Amino acid sequence: MIAANRGASDAGGKSMALRISLPFENIPNPYVTPELDFEFHYFFTRKFWFTYPAKALVIMPGGFGTMDEFFEILTLIQTEKITKNLPIVLFGKEFWGKLINFETLVEFGTIDREDLDLFFITSSVDDAFNHIVSGLNPSHSQ
Repeated sequence: MIAANRGASDAGGKSMALRISLPFENIPNPYVTPELDFEFHYFFTRKFWFTYPAKALVIMPGGFGTMDEFFEILTLIQTEKITKNLPIVLFGKEFWGKLINFETLVEFGTIDREDLDLFFITSSVDDAFNHIVSGLNPSHSQ
């Protein structure tokens, strides 16, 4: 989150934090706009509030929390609990390629080949941008 918060702050924008109550990460990073710092007790509540208003997701390399959020969102889209168009970019092709062999999931029949279209993997900022922009609904540009 700190990279996104810093980018927004450096550009002169406001920056939101949707934090979770954890014993080892309980202080907002210095780039968060104070009135937009929200702390949640339950993971599912936090996930709802970062997904509900989202127009797109860019998921950077991360640990278990990142995987949890990525797979939760994919599951909600796959099961049509999220019905809006939500472009998802996994950024860092080498990381994601080493971490998960998505083709294996297709091979063993645990997901359909079409499920691979729910996200886009790249290491190119331009490709990520183009994927997001092409997937946005016209009403999101306002």
